[in-house]
This record gives sequence, structure tokens and C-alpha cells, in this order.
Amino acid sequence: MSNPYETAEAFLEQVRPNAPLLGLDLGDKTIGVAVSDVFWSISTPRDTIRRKKFGVDATALEAIIDSTSAIGLVLGLPRNMDGTEGPRCQSTRAFARNFLARRDLPILLWDERLSSVAAERALIEADTSRAKRAGLIDHVAAGYILQGALDRFSHIRRAG
Repeated sequence: MSNPYETAEAFLEQVRPNAPLLGLDLGDKTIGVAVSDVFWSISTPRDTIRRKKFGVDATALEAIIDSTSAIGLVLGLPRNMDGTEGPRCQSTRAFARNFLARRDLPILLWDERLSSVAAERALIEADTSRAKRAGLIDHVAAGYILQGALDRFSHIRRAG
């Protein structure tokens, strides 16, 4: 596998529910991580990795993959609101390619537009203080990214 998948359909051709997936919200300073159940129904925010350099970040991510027995990754792709791709998308694609060179694991690039906004809203509605929100936002956003993909997978399986 040399390239990440661009569509849920292509990703589903390679993997089937029987083990968790991880959702990732890749930022400049952190990587938010969420994990699914084995049936791919529910996403749960899990961790936030403080970014250092790629090798250190990848090792931390691999430890989570190993501890959860995850069989694939859903990586948020930060498109612009008009659907175009900017420098952050290029960085995300590079991270996916570099990670695939270390670990042959299916990666789905998932449009993450507004996931951080939704996560922030949910934390505000839960009356989470501004200081606590800063520490939670990344893995809560990863949860939104992963849940969006899980919902799409469910729709595809029902339609098929």
C-alpha cells in the first residue's frame, strides 16, 4: 500500500469491521486521537499526542495502534471551506505517506471541515471551561472525524 485512500468505498474494500479504527486530527502542535469500537458504530475520543518530530510522533501513534489493535486510520484532511486544498492538506498527505512507509496500515483521508468547530461547540455545551477545552479539543475533534467516517461506512454497508 503506497497511497492513502481518498474514498470510504475504496477504504472499505481493504478492511472490514472486526477491530477498532483510529481517527486522527493532525495539527501543527498536537495529534488528536479517537478510537472506534470493533463494530465501527461509536467513536470515542482517546488521547492527544504533543507533536515533536515525525519519528517521535509516529512512535507514539504506533504505541496507540498496538495497544488498541487498530486495523486502520481515518486521518482528517483539512480542506478549505470552498473544498480546495492548501498547505495544511499537503502536510497531512505527507504525514500519511511517511507513516505508510513505517507501517502498512490502511489510511483514509477524511474531509474534516468544521470538525473543530463542532468539537468546540460540544465542549461549550458541556460547560467545559476554556482552559479545559484547550486540552480536550484535539481528541474530541478526532472523535468527530472518526464518527463521520463510521456513519458513512454504515450508510455504504446498508446501501450495498
